[in-house]
Amino acid sequence: MPVKRERENVQVEEATPVGDPARTASLVRRHGWFLAVLTLGTALRVITMLGYRPALWFPDSYTYVVTVFHPRPDLVRPAGYSAFMKALEPFHSFGAVAAAQHLLGLATGVLVYWCARRAPRWAATLATVPVLLDAYQIELEHLLVSDTLFMFLIVAAVALTLADRSVVIAVGLLLAAATLTRTVGQPLIVVVAAWFLLRRRVGLAGVVVVAALAPTLAYGGWFYATYHRVGIVGANGVFLYARTMSFADCAKMDPPPDLKVLCDPRPPDQRPPSQEYIWAKDSPLVALPDITFTQQTDELAARFASLAIRKQPLDYAASVLSELGRSFVWGRPVYPDHEIYDYYEFPAASPSPPGRWAAQLGVDLGKRYEQGPIGTEVVEPYAGWMRAYQDVARLPGTVLLAVLLVPPALAIRRRRSRSVRGIYEPPAWLLPWSTSVLLLVMPAAVAEFDYRYVLPAVPLACLAAALATRPDLRKL
Repeated sequence: MPVKRERENVQVEEATPVGDPARTASLVRRHGWFLAVLTLGTALRVITMLGYRPALWFPDSYTYVVTVFHPRPDLVRPAGYSAFMKALEPFHSFGAVAAAQHLLGLATGVLVYWCARRAPRWAATLATVPVLLDAYQIELEHLLVSDTLFMFLIVAAVALTLADRSVVIAVGLLLAAATLTRTVGQPLIVVVAAWFLLRRRVGLAGVVVVAALAPTLAYGGWFYATYHRVGIVGANGVFLYARTMSFADCAKMDPPPDLKVLCDPRPPDQRPPSQEYIWAKDSPLVALPDITFTQQTDELAARFASLAIRKQPLDYAASVLSELGRSFVWGRPVYPDHEIYDYYEFPAASPSPPGRWAAQLGVDLGKRYEQGPIGTEVVEPYAGWMRAYQDVARLPGTVLLAVLLVPPALAIRRRRSRSVRGIYEPPAWLLPWSTSVLLLVMPAAVAEFDYRYVLPAVPLACLAAALATRPDLRKL
């Protein structure tokens, strides 16, 4: 009966003219809790803008700014986020970039609620709380990094996939934009295509793949014209090498002479975090004569990593599980080091540019973008309010794990899969759930755990849990 009554209310609202006071009152009454959460999330973002002006810097920020003024593919990061910053350049304010990212964070919450609108309202509202109210999510939006844009693009692609199969071209383009913002978006194209195949929509799967690959291949052509290399970045081998250095044992691997130069004689438990093998001066890879990301160095690193995985598959699997497990701990221990960890905390004093990472070219171009000095001004009491809020308002990793377990647990409890005329029909929660899991597993498998890599997976995990509360929900 509650579901029937809810559907009747929706039908009445849709039949009432827009702007009618009765419809407005009905909408507020039905969605009041979500509107309250959305309002609070908006207020927190306004306080952040007031407390940290104009934005917070991260080591990667300089690379993006350089690409804004020197348009060319970067060897480490695709240029999608730089294109986003370029679109906002006429404002000559990094504050405008931060504000746009906060709007994307709010829009992500709205998408989650809209996508879960057929689920119970309490479940749909709870699904939006982490993305709208988590202090670390708000801090990430205020950083000049690509993760907020990536999160919005992926959530939008999933929401449109579930909502309307007539917009599959838009879904493909969103996936392409996500891939060109962060390379971890590439396997998500396969996930969405597989979703359509499970629903026996072979043609739609093909349209999504073509729409996603066309811009990606075009960017790959630009990358090839610039570096004479195939791909959209030139650092996959380097990052995978760094990943395997958490377990690689050259005594077990017996590498050929040209790969032995990449060995680290220290036992794995005495080695630094994986990222140090990419950037630290004492890294065997960095110590090579050429720059780290030349084609020869990247191929050498890829060969070493491939050998390590083949020779030590169980060690690799254990290392991946160990990194993945960091996503689900209750606390928030320092990792990979204090320097990176501190970028995810609202600072108490105006931070200086990111030390060893800040190339002078990036600093100079940042001043050109801003048309003035760059840096972050900490303004009290607003900054203090957000620091206090960050001390208490976050989603613990253990809760995220529980959220991820909700959909399969409910499915097992029901003890039978959904089907249409005896043919398996995938539940609606499966797409956001599998996308969220992939977003958590991929960094652990090919790079390393980082707190900012976890946050884009959260709204999709929460959406999946909300959709799973409707046992009869096959589509939106």
